[in-house]
Amino acid sequence: MSDRGVAYFGERYGGEGPAPRFAQWNEVIEALLGHRSVRRYAPRPLPEGTLELLVAAAQSAPSSSNLQLWSVLSVQDAERRRRLSELAGGQAHVRDCGLFLVWLADLQRLGELAKHRGVGHEGLDYLEMFVMAVVDAALAAQNALVAAESLGLGTVYIGALRNHPEAVAAELGLPPQVFATFGLCVGWPDAATPASIKPRLPQEVVLHREQYGAFERSVGALDAYDQLMERFYTKERMGVQGSWSRHSAARVESAQALRGRDRLRAALLAMGFQLQ
Repeated sequence: MSDRGVAYFGERYGGEGPAPRFAQWNEVIEALLGHRSVRRYAPRPLPEGTLELLVAAAQSAPSSSNLQLWSVLSVQDAERRRRLSELAGGQAHVRDCGLFLVWLADLQRLGELAKHRGVGHEGLDYLEMFVMAVVDAALAAQNALVAAESLGLGTVYIGALRNHPEAVAAELGLPPQVFATFGLCVGWPDAATPASIKPRLPQEVVLHREQYGAFERSVGALDAYDQLMERFYTKERMGVQGSWSRHSAARVESAQALRGRDRLRAALLAMGFQLQ
């Protein structure tokens, strides 16, 4: 385990205590532990072939039954980027990154294929297929993210595209049964504003063994994590009000807290998904 790997492991858990020494270690694990969300990008073009390389990495991800129920849409037009940025809550990095990718849960292609082959496609009307498509898109996107970061590029996901799904679909010309699950910014990180590794919950909170453990066992660790994250918010000048627990609970306090995503099912039905 390299010194940098020790540092990454420590930062991932807030630097509380020494990082363990693992018998097995490699550069891939080190890169995964070193992930951080990058929201400020240098105005520097990406190397030729970057898009195609990232798509190849994405297509190397697992796919349930090899149905490959996803597509990806590259958005380069500046005005379209600006409009998508506004739909995503005014996130400037959607405009400023070198490459903006929208990852799509895509049932339309398989439906068209079935019709072309003279086969029925009733199965696409069921929730399972939509879930499968979202999972496939997420796995593909994460492969692309890891590939991008291995090249020294920075990334950040944009889930706020789901705030206005119909408007995003119209902007991107999506046909029925194609849904923009999230965006992904890719670009050269701005060296003047380096991003930090954000601490995650302690393993004792997320790791269960054999059967799911009672919430009460995690209370102490969650309290410690709140204190850790308050220090992180202050250090990074993130302007988050209150603790991680309060901030997270506020995101589910009401339908309004979902920022438009409370009507996602209705939007999906309007976009041709049956979700039976």
